[in-house]
Amino acid sequence: MKKPEQLDLFTAPPPAPPRPDERLVELASRLPSNLRLGTSSWTFPGWAGLVYHRRYPNNATFVRESLGEYARYPLFRTVCVDRSHYAPIAEAELRGYAALLPEGFACVTKVWSEISTPTVRGENGTPLPSARFLDLDLFEREVLGPSRRAFAAHQGPFVFQVPPVPAGARAFADALERFLSRAPTALGPGRPITYAFELRDKKLLTRRYVEVLRAHGAAHVFNWWERMPGLAEQLERTGGLVGPLVVRLLIPPGRRYAELKDAWAPFDRLVMPSAEMRREVVQLVRLAESVGLPAWLIANNKAEGSSPLTLRAIAELVAHPAR
Repeated sequence: MKKPEQLDLFTAPPPAPPRPDERLVELASRLPSNLRLGTSSWTFPGWAGLVYHRRYPNNATFVRESLGEYARYPLFRTVCVDRSHYAPIAEAELRGYAALLPEGFACVTKVWSEISTPTVRGENGTPLPSARFLDLDLFEREVLGPSRRAFAAHQGPFVFQVPPVPAGARAFADALERFLSRAPTALGPGRPITYAFELRDKKLLTRRYVEVLRAHGAAHVFNWWERMPGLAEQLERTGGLVGPLVVRLLIPPGRRYAELKDAWAPFDRLVMPSAEMRREVVQLVRLAESVGLPAWLIANNKAEGSSPLTLRAIAELVAHPAR
């Protein structure tokens, strides 16, 4: 019996790297120069034949080295580093990532959840206010400092994933104002910092929140997620783009992460394409292009079944609007 295709990654010796797919190279050449496409993380063996063609001796080597092959895929100019949401990435690891990346490749980085989460659990499970929520000193020490020293040439937006805030939308906007009013604005000469906020509660998407972001040049993350309004509705609520465009395509409305993770693995095919979602993404991309803003588009496997295929489909719509 033939082994599943993804296991072909873990054989030796590795073949010579294949020539880039000329169709993808041509498609990439037609995309707006301000647009960066990438996936939510990259270590998925099921992408064998889609993104990965090299053979790796084992999974540990794949996890350690596959970012270099990912970054050579013609459509990808960014990736979202998701693991930094769970713990800060050590400076030495960031240097290792940087060594794998070509010049001009920049990463979206999720900020450590200790900084982006407003509550902690008390002894009886009751949520209590967290002293670390939007703690600028902690952010500078654990996130910004290592990036500045080891990853500045490849650092894109810092994404703060913000869950519901028990203290309310006004308290959140005020905390955001305090954070952004003191936050550094650059990693170094010619390297501005983009702070981007991804809400997981539509009640936080208020006029005051948008005003704070605009005042400090920060970005609202337009997220396609199970319990947020659609992308077009978010655009209507924000009254236009807020800062550089950052879009994260995560989970279809009404679905759950665990359900799709099990059902759609190994993420090598489209399972539930969404024409509406794709149209709304293209609208956002066109808007960013028209006003000269950088645009970052990140897709998760749980959006449609396979993030490389989702991004290829969207790239076709952007590059060939008449089709």
